[in-house]
Amino acid sequence: MINNKATKLVPAVLTALLLLAGCGTAPAAKETAAKDTAGGTKLEKPAAAAPKKVIIGTGTQFPNICFLDDKGNLTGYDVELVREIDKRLADYEFEFKTMDFSNLLLSLETKKIDVIAHQMEVNEERKAKFLFNDEAYNIFPNKVVVHKDRNDIQSIDDLKGKKVIVGATSNAAVLLQEYNKKNNNAIQIVYSGSGGTNDVIAQLKAGRVDATISTQFAIDQRNKTADAQQKTVGPAISNSKVFFILQKDGTELKTKIDEALKEIKKDGTLGKLSTQWLGADYTVSE
Repeated sequence: MINNKATKLVPAVLTALLLLAGCGTAPAAKETAAKDTAGGTKLEKPAAAAPKKVIIGTGTQFPNICFLDDKGNLTGYDVELVREIDKRLADYEFEFKTMDFSNLLLSLETKKIDVIAHQMEVNEERKAKFLFNDEAYNIFPNKVVVHKDRNDIQSIDDLKGKKVIVGATSNAAVLLQEYNKKNNNAIQIVYSGSGGTNDVIAQLKAGRVDATISTQFAIDQRNKTADAQQKTVGPAISNSKVFFILQKDGTELKTKIDEALKEIKKDGTLGKLSTQWLGADYTVSE
């Protein structure tokens, strides 16, 4: 005999079991927060923010400053200093972008790069457009440079009526332009071609120009690696400090670079880099 009471209970029990199963699994599927040992809710930590990418503009034709070695690797004093700064700034990731020196300032102005690392000196035209960091990392003693066999030129005043070759956007060009303003355009300024330093070496060596403006450490390297046959003469025309140039709104990055530079100076790394790449310690002591 079939128990009618039992028959009626079966669907009810099955329905209750299904409801209980549903109630037990739904919260587990939705729960995303972990539980700490005290039973409270412990939210997961957000992922660390990715480092901010910073594009560093530099060149490849400034011996011992920024150049390609015999294996085609970018290196030099400015390059290795930037890499040292990069190591110390966890919130930033530096990436190099190389170009002709004459294109660096325009690339910064058009925001194709964020920083220039190329032994840049301060002048009023640059200050009006860009931001310089505060901590100098080198001193740039500009001198008159002539062929090693030439003895009739011993100072900038001896360049009157002469041809002097410099980079179009270099501070050396600014120095000569300022001199010409005060001396009735006495010096004939010739701007180097796309070959940069190599063009300067070739023209001075061939006698097509009479002089250029540069530093002793740069001339030592040219003579050693390219048989440039050059020498510096007379007193320094300027002893400018060297800085990085940033976009006008790069205040936060400037502060971080200065903080890193202070550490690099303090622990002796800057002096070691200068001696390694420039032959002596040309760094600036504050």
